Amino acid sequence: MSEIPKPAETKAAATVLLLRDQPEFQVLMVKRHHQIDFASGALVFPGGKAHAGDDDPAWAQHCIGWDAFDAEQRGLRIAAIREAYEEAGILLAEGLDGSDFAQVCDPQVRSEVDHGRTAFIDVVRELDVRLRLDALTVFARWITPAMMPKRFDTWFYAVRAPADQVAAADGREAVDAEWIAPAEVLRLADAGERTVIFPTRMNVQLLAEAASAADCVARAQGRTLVPVLPHVEKRDGARFLVIPPDAGYGPVAEPMERIAAESRTG
Repeated sequence: MSEIPKPAETKAAATVLLLRDQPEFQVLMVKRHHQIDFASGALVFPGGKAHAGDDDPAWAQHCIGWDAFDAEQRGLRIAAIREAYEEAGILLAEGLDGSDFAQVCDPQVRSEVDHGRTAFIDVVRELDVRLRLDALTVFARWITPAMMPKRFDTWFYAVRAPADQVAAADGREAVDAEWIAPAEVLRLADAGERTVIFPTRMNVQLLAEAASAADCVARAQGRTLVPVLPHVEKRDGARFLVIPPDAGYGPVAEPMERIAAESRTG
């Protein structure tokens, strides 16, 4: 009798939902590069794996809200802010005088951080700013199903985007950055005009229930966080991906054929 393979360990990851209300309630999404092997061309939120530098204790001097969070949340929030900086050119920070950071983020410096040639903390020091850890609100937490070879424990954070910064894709992992209404994302996905993978689609659906950025953040603050670990169930001979009914998304059973198609291409 063969042994059942042990599930792959999860890696910490963070994703940021940047929100604004002009001209309507919108979220910033980036389009994945077509040469990426997973979900190429898909619309996603800026995000990615946590890095060792995100846990550097020296960040204590360069963050607002440091004492409000434990070590895990500090690192995850720094990771989320770093990913927004790398992929979308948005830096959630304020100057030492309390003013919002409003400069254009240098594409070359962003690339250096992305490739690990420059430490993100050194960029923040050079800019004389502090990261706004306290501006991020936990929106959701999704864990990759146990049967997948690569697994992530991803925290989603909602935040109102800085009014005076312009989003710009990095051109490597993300080839476009687009402000878009959540309902429009769902329409494009249903029409087959854009690829929106399952976890992203479920969170866009949750976003679409809000009327504004402030309403979205308030709803997130009022929800009880239920980690989402999807699992496969067989129903009438077909396989479905199912998530906890109390996670805030309602009853969800997604056909595995659609999951597989979304993961391959866009």
